[in-house]
Amino acid sequence: MTTLESHRGEAAWLGPAMAGRNDWIHSFTVPEIRELETVADGVADRDIADLSAADFELPVLDTVLAGIRRDVVDGRGFALLRGMPVDEWSLERTAAAYWAIGTRIGVPVAQNKVGSILGHVTDVGGDADHPNQRGHQSADSLPFHNDIGAEIVTLLCLRGAKTGGESGIVSAAALWNELVEQRPDLAESLIHPFHFDRRNEEVSGQDPWYELPVFMPADGRVVVSYVPRFIRSAQRFEQIPRLTNIQHEALDLVQTLADDPRFKLEMDFRPGDIQLVNNLVLLHSRTEYEDWPEPERRRHLLRLWLSVPDGWPMPDAFHARYGTDPETGRPQGISLPPGVTFNAPLTPPILRT
Repeated sequence: MTTLESHRGEAAWLGPAMAGRNDWIHSFTVPEIRELETVADGVADRDIADLSAADFELPVLDTVLAGIRRDVVDGRGFALLRGMPVDEWSLERTAAAYWAIGTRIGVPVAQNKVGSILGHVTDVGGDADHPNQRGHQSADSLPFHNDIGAEIVTLLCLRGAKTGGESGIVSAAALWNELVEQRPDLAESLIHPFHFDRRNEEVSGQDPWYELPVFMPADGRVVVSYVPRFIRSAQRFEQIPRLTNIQHEALDLVQTLADDPRFKLEMDFRPGDIQLVNNLVLLHSRTEYEDWPEPERRRHLLRLWLSVPDGWPMPDAFHARYGTDPETGRPQGISLPPGVTFNAPLTPPILRT
């Protein structure tokens, strides 16, 4: 058996301790909101997919966002920005202001095969278990997992659900430490590669699955890639080995621990809030929700997947899965077919069946 070590540091936190703090919440001030409004209106005639950090001057917010970026990338791994006036602003202004903030945190990457770098988390009739669909297109519960193509995941809440849809996060390092202490045999199984389903988002030359360990402890950090739905749906391919009993047990125990109140932090996620999560070191979840019947009131979040060009060295397995962006040197998001370019739609893409 490999020698297994616990990991300490800011990212190895426990939910109850974080729930008793508010230093991870920043409420926008009036001058900050005015600045976002000004820069958003200044690019009103441009496609936000073409905009970068250089297109936004944020002298008021830059210091704040630099501190938040440090916390998310190198600290506890998450933050919450509160109070964007989404009920008062147009969708166009809101999206541009959100994009301006995102450019201070990282570089947007593609979230699907059609090249969307501004994503939409809303129920369009999807099924989280369907091999051609993804959980963000449904109202289904999404047990703890991390997103498949991002270093940083950010979500802006435009509207909440009628009931449900609560958000939770958990530290991967805290889960790892518990596994090492209580079940080192299962921890050992999780540092070896699992097969993940690409959910029909492969391009020419790729297998319809990829391989990654669930936990990758290295360089004083614990990097995680835990998407149990995709691991289990990959079993539809006869060419890959069957999951063993110990692998099933290990996947289940990670979920059990993540749901344990000793570890998870439940977030009050309101319209106008922006959640930022380090997707390499945290898992996140969402409860099932019931939506409003009126289309204009239905739950709707905007999403960015971001790479971090000056971030930590990445495990080789991530480059093998996503490929390497020649400009940033970082793993890319979803691989794009030839001829597909980045785009930032303001409405959700049509559901693929």
